[in-house]
Amino acid sequence: MTRKKENNPVPLDDQLCYAIYSAGIAIQRAYKPLLDELGLTYPQYLVLNVLWREDEQTVGGIAEQLALESSTLTPLLKRLEAAGLVRRTRNPENERQVVVALTDQGRALRSRAGCLGDALLAASGQSAAHLGELNREVRALRDAIYTHIGGNSPA
Repeated sequence: MTRKKENNPVPLDDQLCYAIYSAGIAIQRAYKPLLDELGLTYPQYLVLNVLWREDEQTVGGIAEQLALESSTLTPLLKRLEAAGLVRRTRNPENERQVVVALTDQGRALRSRAGCLGDALLAASGQSAAHLGELNREVRALRDAIYTHIGGNSPA
């Protein structure tokens, strides 16, 4: 009788996906005290970061850049709007689209949020050059996977 080979899972420490996932959690924990000072959650910071690069974007456009569903993004936008950081309006050319724009208060927050990169440098003990190379490698991996599975890679 032939015995089936056991299909044991690879230990978490040996899985790249877990290393990336847990590094993301560690980074968010390093950012948390600074984000708390700004009154933001990490997902809210990501939304603002997209708008700081290019203001006045549709909900769908922001969702695509962050690899989120519009239904996930809407509650975040409502909280940002309630905090006075963004405003949402219907696109006059297409009433089905909602356009999100920064308020003056949202734009002003940009300069205060710039210290997050410094926090990551300090917490990691890595050089800026090394973190930059690591970022390029992880983005290349992400893009290759999206190409393979037939999806659009976030910005």
